[in-house]
Amino acid sequence: MTPATDIPALEVRHLTVSYGARPAVWDVDAAFPARAISAVVGPNGSGKSTLLRAALGLIPADAGRVSVLGQPPREALRRVAYVPQRESVDWDFPITVREVVEMGRYPAVGWLRRLGRADRAIVDESLERVGMAAFSGRQIGQLSGGQRQRVFVARALAQRAELLVLDEPFAGIDARTEAAILRLLAELRDREGRSVVLVHHDLATVRSAVDWVLLLNVRAVAAGPPETTMTPEALRGAYGAADLGAAGREAPLWAR
Repeated sequence: MTPATDIPALEVRHLTVSYGARPAVWDVDAAFPARAISAVVGPNGSGKSTLLRAALGLIPADAGRVSVLGQPPREALRRVAYVPQRESVDWDFPITVREVVEMGRYPAVGWLRRLGRADRAIVDESLERVGMAAFSGRQIGQLSGGQRQRVFVARALAQRAELLVLDEPFAGIDARTEAAILRLLAELRDREGRSVVLVHHDLATVRSAVDWVLLLNVRAVAAGPPETTMTPEALRGAYGAADLGAAGREAPLWAR
């Protein structure tokens, strides 16, 4: 892994977000390191997606301060690629795989300009890296869940962003696709010095594939390297004893 810089890839201080009278994220401090793969982990409804969306300015925060790659979020937009949850995408929209990936180039070239030869080459390379070049003419809704996720990762690659933020990228996909995406993310970190922040549910995978983790249950429970953060005590603090035991594959045996 490339050594992290002193400037975090993403930093939140006293971040608070609520939906009506219900707090979704409460007074959270976290500094996700640069040139690392970081994960936000916690039970359903713990505020994981809300935290990321608020940090990127996609939803309003009630309080707190956010820094993205050392800049205010609005100033860093072109340096960040966001992969949303699959449920938030209209899969019936008449757009092809290639057109989705081409969208990753628009922050650099502008929405009203045609892509040049170099941009098309970047799109081709991005499709190849996720194994989706053969599906470039396919309508996005005709793909399997794993293929759809690969396409949105390719869009993030095409953007050439320094920070990739992925909201539950492995939900509903097969183990082979998950492993392939994790290998690609590790390659981006190690060879290209990119930063990755993702939401994930499989605690065993987090422990083996992630450099830094935030345990969240509305409030920050613990943060740091998995080997020192994901202790049985901290996991029970995030999930609760009953929920942790019922979490299925989310909970490794040592944490039950």
